[in-house]
Amino acid sequence: MVASIHHPQNFPERLIVWAILSTWWLWLIGGLYILGPALAWILALIVAKDYYLSSALAPEQRPFPMSWPIWIWLIGMSVMLVALFAGHNNANLGAGATIKSSVGWAKGWALLALFPLAGAALRIRPEVIYRAICKLGLQTLLLIPIFLIAPYVGLPETLWISPLKVLGGSGDEYFAAVLYTIEPGVGTPRWQFFAPWSPAAGMVAVIHLLCAFEEKDRKWKWIGITAGVLVALLSQSRLALVALAIIWPLAWMASQISRPWAWFAAVPVTLLGGWFMPTLLAFAEKAQADFAGARADSTRVRETLGRIAIERWQNEAYWFGHGVVERGPHLVEYMPIGSHHSWYGLLFVKGLVGLLALAIPLATSAVLCLWVAMRSSTGRTGFAMVLVYILYSFGENLEVLTYLCWPALLIMGIALRTPEQDPILPETGDTRNALPAG
Repeated sequence: MVASIHHPQNFPERLIVWAILSTWWLWLIGGLYILGPALAWILALIVAKDYYLSSALAPEQRPFPMSWPIWIWLIGMSVMLVALFAGHNNANLGAGATIKSSVGWAKGWALLALFPLAGAALRIRPEVIYRAICKLGLQTLLLIPIFLIAPYVGLPETLWISPLKVLGGSGDEYFAAVLYTIEPGVGTPRWQFFAPWSPAAGMVAVIHLLCAFEEKDRKWKWIGITAGVLVALLSQSRLALVALAIIWPLAWMASQISRPWAWFAAVPVTLLGGWFMPTLLAFAEKAQADFAGARADSTRVRETLGRIAIERWQNEAYWFGHGVVERGPHLVEYMPIGSHHSWYGLLFVKGLVGLLALAIPLATSAVLCLWVAMRSSTGRTGFAMVLVYILYSFGENLEVLTYLCWPALLIMGIALRTPEQDPILPETGDTRNALPAG
């Protein structure tokens, strides 16, 4: 009976498990960037088909009713497309640029709504995702020695760049099989595994680690945890280390809010916190300075890109942005303006309208997943995934990494299901969620 919990039982689950377990060979041929959007739209088509044929399906095959938080995501990402059209029109960018950017929207921002939609509507069990990610962790552990010895035995940094890049329209980094990189100014190796850059590998590692925490089988659990920790450490991502330190404890504390003992325990913690607050603030300031100083050049570039984005947004394109990404000056090493920060990037490219189109769904999901976290382990994991996206919105452009981080969005969607028809699983005894009515 227990084995069936992790065994795919329908086509969407089989498709998801295949996608996760195929990560490494798809990375080798440059297919990961294509897989993410293709999977999202295939799942969306399955959702549409199941809703259309719902009355003809058996009760256990019917999709769950659409929950209102998912509507907010769908509306928000549709507003992104409207902002795109308005920004292109205001900047007179032409039909060709508008079509290209629309395709980019379909491969990026749209996925932030489509994966939660699939998780909320389809009968996808989180246990299947957890086990598949732990199995991927085993593959990663077997391959890590090759990555570690590569810079010391003369293997090239980049094995090759896949010819599939002609289908993607993005940079070569999304289609390159990179064994390692050399940190500028330091000369030490750094690893990004199947991600386009090292901090992105850190984000994926955090998501996979959170999934591994929920695996029930101890063997697979520790395999997943070990792989996640190693990838996070070898990516040398500062943000990943911060995420590992705070996200799971916050999610766990959120799940305990409704318990009386948590409030009693909070009293001495609050008193001690007030007593030592000056010391804690000084420690936090020093930690922030050390965090920024760990890679001073990178921090300087990020801050300068943010200032340029804000100034040009305020002075040139307040409501709908500039429509497209632009390269910055030599001062920021020609990095795209607003990159490394979702909010700056949104303000520059899609203006205040675009920023609100992400902020409102993300804030809504955070509040509702916090509510569900008090009632189920799935809600707790969904809340943790929302926290990952919130934290990384200040260090990455979320839309360009969704093709790798989609399991987090699926789990968030599962946590946001309408509760009336989401039964308690006899295998786990887990009430999946309990969204407030509305």
